[in-house]
Amino acid sequence: MRSRFKSLVRFFTAFSVLMYTLVAMHVSAANLAKPQTIVIFGDSLSSAYGITLDEGWVSLLQQRLIKQKSNYQVVNASISGETTSGGLSRFSDMLKTHKPNIVIIELGGNDGLRGLSADETFKNLNAMIQQAKKNKVKVLLLGMKIPPNYGFKYSQQFSENYQTLAKKHEVPRVPFFLEGVAGNPNLIQADGIHPTAKAQPQLLENVWPTMIQMLKQ
Repeated sequence: MRSRFKSLVRFFTAFSVLMYTLVAMHVSAANLAKPQTIVIFGDSLSSAYGITLDEGWVSLLQQRLIKQKSNYQVVNASISGETTSGGLSRFSDMLKTHKPNIVIIELGGNDGLRGLSADETFKNLNAMIQQAKKNKVKVLLLGMKIPPNYGFKYSQQFSENYQTLAKKHEVPRVPFFLEGVAGNPNLIQADGIHPTAKAQPQLLENVWPTMIQMLKQ
């Protein structure tokens, strides 16, 4: 009788271990299958202003990730005309709604074009990065520059904001999002500001090397 009891105990112990292992494997597989989310939080440069959504660099990013069988989905939360102040006012809700793993912040250009305070731009971007980090969300900051005709001191402070923020928060940064596009009349729409559809692949290439390193981490 005692021998039979010991056999039953060993059987149920082994069975319990097996079931626990299977459940753990199932949960692990489910977590691996669950797509990660990248939110693009920008302005008209990322909302495909003047072109179709499919032509925009954000759509091209999603297409590339799909082609590479990456486990990331892209959400475009960009609004044409957005300033850093407007972005900050909706940043918290965006985090709650989309629960991103990565946020690519592409804001500040409209602040500069309107001559808004560079200190205020810094403050707003700083607050967004702080919120993201508090929620354990990785941040990629896309740097912007303003033409020198806005005044050398202002233009310098504006562009240096991004470098300072990236260093302060230890987040990756693309030095100039419009590198290779700004100032090229063949890649800019008639308004003299917004990139054409032809320019979108270049915008993606400006972001991709830094972003792909984040995905590998």
